[in-house]
Amino acid sequence: MITDRDLKRYDRQIKLFGAEGQEKLKDSKVFIAGAGGLGSPISIYLAAAGIGKIVLVDRDVVELSNLNRQILHWEKDVGIKKALSAQEKLRGLNSDISIEAIPETLDDGNVSSLVGDADLIIDAMDNFPIRYLLNRTAVEKRIPFIHGAIYGFHGQATTVLPGKTACLRCVFARAPPPATFPVIGVTPGIIGLIQANEAIKYLTGAGELLTGKLLLWDGLKSSMETIDLEKDPQCIDCGGLV
Repeated sequence: MITDRDLKRYDRQIKLFGAEGQEKLKDSKVFIAGAGGLGSPISIYLAAAGIGKIVLVDRDVVELSNLNRQILHWEKDVGIKKALSAQEKLRGLNSDISIEAIPETLDDGNVSSLVGDADLIIDAMDNFPIRYLLNRTAVEKRIPFIHGAIYGFHGQATTVLPGKTACLRCVFARAPPPATFPVIGVTPGIIGLIQANEAIKYLTGAGELLTGKLLLWDGLKSSMETIDLEKDPQCIDCGGLV
């Protein structure tokens, strides 16, 4: 139930989607894979918006080289597990919600149980093998999946509704070769906020989602465009899903 404290805390956004929308956020569980460049802005803004439970998974520890973009982590956190560092900050931001930190490696053996009964899966990873794993899990569980990726000044995002829209594997049939890529910190900030915005829209029913579309951000030109996506009937992840 929405409390008086909720009404005061979330007053400005309740003016947008009403107390009913805020209650939907409060009753939601969001699974975020990654507590780095994308995971930082995603989790900060979802926590601030009042998502009832955030499950954050990341196996890595904070390194000095992370700090140009991973804004949940500070100098004092170097050497600490990212999931635990993120949990500390998010609890300090909003003590009224639940933050579950899981400092583990996502793999075929644990992904289904870790995702559990989440209402949304959000991709804040930096490699395609795990993205494909998340995509397949989303398809199998029929859980909406919000993808984001960045490179340098560029980024992309899309929202997948399993059985209704193109999945990640439909769009990217093959993974690019693994590499350590350059990135300026504002790029994951922009893409991560787009992903958080998609999550809030989906959970409250506000606006139109990036379903069947891939948003492309060019930070060098400060331009944004979307391209239409189509389901691949031969897709190995979602081809047989109706």
